[in-house]
Amino acid sequence: MITRRSLLASGGVLAAGTALTSAAPAAAAETPAELPTRNPLVEQRADPFITPPTDGMYYLTGSVPEYDRVVIRGASTLDGLAAARERTIWRRPESGRMGGYIWAPELHRIDGRWYVYFAAGDKDEPFRIRTYVLESSNADPREGGWVLRGQMVTAWDTFTLDATTFAHRGRRYFLWAQSEPGIATNSNLYIAEMASPLALKSAPVRIAVPTLSWEIQGFKVNEGPAVLIRNGRVFVTYSASATDARYCMGLLTADENANLLDARSWTKSPSPVFATSAPTSRYGPGHNSFTTVGSSDVLVYHARDYRDIVGDPLFDPNRHTCVQRLHWNADGTPSFGVPVGVGGPITRLSPLDAPSLVVRHYEYRLRVDGAVRELGDTQFRFVPGFLGAGTVAMQSVNFPDRYVRVDGDVLRIDPFEDTDAYGRVASFVRVPGLSDSAAVSLRVGTDTYLAHDNGRVVLSRPGNDRDARRRATFRLE
Repeated sequence: MITRRSLLASGGVLAAGTALTSAAPAAAAETPAELPTRNPLVEQRADPFITPPTDGMYYLTGSVPEYDRVVIRGASTLDGLAAARERTIWRRPESGRMGGYIWAPELHRIDGRWYVYFAAGDKDEPFRIRTYVLESSNADPREGGWVLRGQMVTAWDTFTLDATTFAHRGRRYFLWAQSEPGIATNSNLYIAEMASPLALKSAPVRIAVPTLSWEIQGFKVNEGPAVLIRNGRVFVTYSASATDARYCMGLLTADENANLLDARSWTKSPSPVFATSAPTSRYGPGHNSFTTVGSSDVLVYHARDYRDIVGDPLFDPNRHTCVQRLHWNADGTPSFGVPVGVGGPITRLSPLDAPSLVVRHYEYRLRVDGAVRELGDTQFRFVPGFLGAGTVAMQSVNFPDRYVRVDGDVLRIDPFEDTDAYGRVASFVRVPGLSDSAAVSLRVGTDTYLAHDNGRVVLSRPGNDRDARRRATFRLE
């Protein structure tokens, strides 16, 4: 007997039980294995930074709970980072400068050398945080030989952290968070041109100050910037508010042809673009970076899997590194969706007869739409069916306690029920697409399939009708 407890404990993935009356399916096309099937990817690594693939390798660094060292791990795939051996490349001194908290290292390859930008406090003043840089000439950043090059000097000798760097149109920029004298905030965002990987060329330009209600919860914070240049624009994500469940991400946007050193070039999103999701049990997502897998952009971030924290959230160790695919809206802006919960690969279904549209749920009913900005409404996980060997269920990503089920002539996502009746109407046979074997079709019973019909998801008996078989075939993305 399936129980709700066993379902939740397995993240919605159950072994098949009693067989249904339908025959065993033929092999079906698999969801593209672009991203890790585990989430979180690495536990207790906050402020995660994963490099773009470099010479066939991904490298991960981030804050450790002890805040005492800089670590790097590497693997040829994102999934491989989970079990990769971690190397300590630098450890804080026992006294004096940089002997306090070590935060948020970032690893960058610039002109054939590796650089780590990180924040460090002093032994006697751990919150006297400044930004420092390490340099290595080795091809593999996990090797020893790192040299401390000193502090990154900015206009003010004040609280400074979360530095990143990027190149654009032949110029290299430094982007960071800092407390500016005369402004009553914890940290704002600044940008400057770099003279070298070790020094700034221009004066800092303030491009963001925490003023909106979601940026000043607990603390007035803009920090953790990350850069993505796509679709004719320069996007900068950043994190805001206290480091508990109120932590969230905002977005700055500039035209790629604009003067990035002019504060007027930047526009701030009025609402957070990525925030806590209680249904998926992901709290305080933020301090992100970006990488790629093939042609797909990947969002890297940390989050907790519980809301309530005892004591100062800064010293709660369970901010875990998570990754998920970043999608794009029709207008070229990034679509973040919700921080996804535990489970396997995530997919979207697009009808073969309407390739620009996707299956989504709206008011818990399935339909087919285009230009859906609520990304989570279009995302599903295939998990083993509840009652039949060789069957599958479709789990909603943003409401993981709900599964696609047949309700008369309507397809809905409804909460799991611990009954055989629910299992029968929420289990499908996944087969190669009736009209394209690289796609999939989802069968109910002997000859009935899920199908697209003028924006609706319906049950259909396509038989040998060519158009009907196309409508009952879905590509996975």
